Amino acid sequence: MSEVAIEENLKQFLLVLAVSLSVATLPQVFSWFRRIPYTLLLVIVGLGLALVDVRLVNLSPGLILFIFLPPLLFESAWNLKWSDVKQDLVPICLYAVIGVVISIAGVAFGLNQLAGISLTTALLIGASLSATDPVSVTALFRELGVGKRLLTLMEGESLFNDGMAVVAFNFLLAFSLKTTALNWQPILVELFTVVGIGIGVGSLIGFGISYLTQRFDLPLVEQSFTLVSAYGTYLITENLGGSGVIGVVTTGMILGNFGSRIGMNPRTRIIVTEFWEFIAFFVNSIVFLLIGDQMHYLVLGENLPAIALTVAGMIVTRAIAIYLLSSLSNSLVASSIPLPEQTVLWWGGLRGSVAIALALSVPAILPEREKIVATVFGAVLFTLLVQGFTIEPLLKKLQLLGDQPLRQQYLEITARQAALNRVLQYLSQREKPLGIEPEFYNYQESLIKGELARLEAEIKQLVHEYPNLRNFTAEQLKGELLAIEADTYAEFLRTGRLNKELAPFLSEDLAESEKSS
Repeated sequence: MSEVAIEENLKQFLLVLAVSLSVATLPQVFSWFRRIPYTLLLVIVGLGLALVDVRLVNLSPGLILFIFLPPLLFESAWNLKWSDVKQDLVPICLYAVIGVVISIAGVAFGLNQLAGISLTTALLIGASLSATDPVSVTALFRELGVGKRLLTLMEGESLFNDGMAVVAFNFLLAFSLKTTALNWQPILVELFTVVGIGIGVGSLIGFGISYLTQRFDLPLVEQSFTLVSAYGTYLITENLGGSGVIGVVTTGMILGNFGSRIGMNPRTRIIVTEFWEFIAFFVNSIVFLLIGDQMHYLVLGENLPAIALTVAGMIVTRAIAIYLLSSLSNSLVASSIPLPEQTVLWWGGLRGSVAIALALSVPAILPEREKIVATVFGAVLFTLLVQGFTIEPLLKKLQLLGDQPLRQQYLEITARQAALNRVLQYLSQREKPLGIEPEFYNYQESLIKGELARLEAEIKQLVHEYPNLRNFTAEQLKGELLAIEADTYAEFLRTGRLNKELAPFLSEDLAESEKSS
């Protein structure tokens, strides 16, 4: 029986994977789909499958919390620079802590007073939906070239408030099951306990692996250590009574900002980063497809009033939290958050896999479990489809779109310029074969030189009209110089001229120049 179950589970997994990867190819085949963020496209395909009652696999809380969540958290934490987070630590902490409280209280109050839902059920719905999951939005931000600070604020808040939301949900679930009392003292004690254990275990594992990888240079082993640390930290922290989410985030940030610098050479860092990009793509492909596929339209229709009230409560409380706490942060620290960026933070607070997992983890003995699951699913669906699709027009309206299209235009011009220079060099070096008139060669050379002159003028005009392109060009040159230095050290290692790879001089030099500028 166990072999049959394993075979059946493998078939289901391969089916989900095949559908997810098929969706990934749609934008390459049909250009119109490129306007839709990949994760939202997966949700839409999942909804289509649910409409015809095709269920790929049962989405359980264990599947999300223990299999999917640790790698997603680790990948985000690995790529989040502490130097950027440190500059906006005050607003991020305000959003992640006080913002979660405001969200839970506001949603629960609205459902209890306006929909007549019991307080315990309303609190569980509010706690489930207090965790933001803006992966669709942040992917779009990177594609459109939105400012780095806005991306850091959104990702930092999401990483930190996931832990707070899970802690709040577990306490409220215990309150609903009447295993604890709703008093501030036990809430604060449990909060500091689970957060402290999470940070402690995460720091211990993160620093331990950092110093361990200092002793050898084995890229595949170091890559494997990061994978083991993501799952190991989560499981160990949870078994010790702490927050596995906070533990994984702590480990990921330490390894990404400290361990990768002292224990990994540049080549290994690139290998590990690309590995985690693949893992995040792989896991998100499965999660967002299954979120859509798990929708039950009849149940959603029965709970439509509660879903509508929940969505309204989320939007209002998110607005209160962002605008109020941003104002408080602006008064406490020097770096203020402008109103347009606050608006994007408000509307970009999507919900996703964490909210779904928390709702599904409600035990069946609670009488209103079905209402909790249906309401959370409906609210998550609204944020993904409505808010997810409207964030780009909002960015355009607020004039927060980055210069990514302009950079792409500049790269295309410089690529054509480089290609034509190579063609011209080939023509000048190649011996003219017999039978080809010299006028033909001269014509080709004059044609290419004329196009190169036009491209040069176009580049000068772009740089004149958009001075920021100079910074982009400088960034490109810095990256090329650093790559040449790192490749040289790697070549010396392969030929035996070095017994260990040297830390790049230019990475430190460029970092200092960025600070001074």
